[in-house]
Amino acid sequence: MSLSKIEGLLSSEIDSLKANGVFKGNEMVITGVIPSHDNKGPRYLIEGYGDKEFIRMNSNGYLGMGLRPEIIAAEEQAVRIFGVGPGAVRFISGTHKPHIELEQKLASFHDKEASVIFSSAYTAVMSILVTLITKDTIVISDSLNHNCIINGVKLSQPKDKKIYKHNNMIELESTIAGCIGNCKRVLVITDGIFSMRGDHAPLSALADIAEKYENDFEEGIITVVDDSHGVGAIGETGRGTLELTNENRIDILIATLGKSFGVNGGYLASSANVVAYLREKAPFYIYSNPISASEARAATKALEVIDSNAGKELLNHLRETIAYFRKSLINIGYETIDGVHPVVPLMVRDTRKTVDLVDYLKANGILSTGLSYPVVPNGDEEIRFQICAAHTRYDIDCVLEVLKTYKAAH
Repeated sequence: MSLSKIEGLLSSEIDSLKANGVFKGNEMVITGVIPSHDNKGPRYLIEGYGDKEFIRMNSNGYLGMGLRPEIIAAEEQAVRIFGVGPGAVRFISGTHKPHIELEQKLASFHDKEASVIFSSAYTAVMSILVTLITKDTIVISDSLNHNCIINGVKLSQPKDKKIYKHNNMIELESTIAGCIGNCKRVLVITDGIFSMRGDHAPLSALADIAEKYENDFEEGIITVVDDSHGVGAIGETGRGTLELTNENRIDILIATLGKSFGVNGGYLASSANVVAYLREKAPFYIYSNPISASEARAATKALEVIDSNAGKELLNHLRETIAYFRKSLINIGYETIDGVHPVVPLMVRDTRKTVDLVDYLKANGILSTGLSYPVVPNGDEEIRFQICAAHTRYDIDCVLEVLKTYKAAH
């Protein structure tokens, strides 16, 4: 047996990625974290850069939960009781009390009957699509939905899949109307927050349309929202896009514990019957280990912080910092996309210039993410900045000064 033939093909693929400028290469390695002090937020140390300190502007940890002492203490306490891993899948002997407690609190937080934890939000999306999409289901998806939704639909093999233009509710309605008589079930799925742009889905309009056509299908219309970038980051109390749009008719909510909660894993919140069915049938739930009991306990503590006065203060600070950064970008002369989310895109609209600006920021102690084709469409190249509640005004001003200097030189 030999890998020589397949390795040749894989090497050609890698060469093609390099030629097209989309080869990721070696991953950046964080070697240490310097805690917040004085007027500075956390600083990060990177392998190969010695003691040079970096401001992290590309983290999904929107509330800075991962470094909060009470979250760390909760995980440390639980790991001493339950150990470092679950030791089995849920239905054998992998369910620990912190898992059940977290699921109950998540259901209550989202005003849903029940919740179930997955090893990640990605696997939650993949799992529910495979489980709820039948051979007589048509899936309708936003054109900018996350990769997990795209792959989940492919894996589920529906009767048909249809894509509507980003946030275009007129096209969504006409697409649903065109499905009447062609299937028993329709599943409409969208991101809550679109992670490349920071804008959000018009969930009330989407729910109105689904409600309007619900009775035209034998098995109804199921609405699914992946709000991984929304929960804990937007809404008056951090309940995400559903709260922002004042919408409670979405059937299934999916979110992550790995962004605003600062821990690991994902979850789904819905009716008790849907959750009970998924526990019996969802493959990524049944055959994968859950997050550890200590991670579940840390996530529960993070949820308690979010749902408290301290959480409201964090969210208020986050909103103020986002608004300040976005307005300052415009004042300097940069283009951005309007929104209230911590994802603040700086539109560069050129691949080479995007790479150049990312390199310039890094040389000046700022970690950012450049997005180019095919991750985003040609002409939509951008720097995706992600604001965090742990960022101070001093941090943001440091970033803005570097951007101002770059702008003046280019």
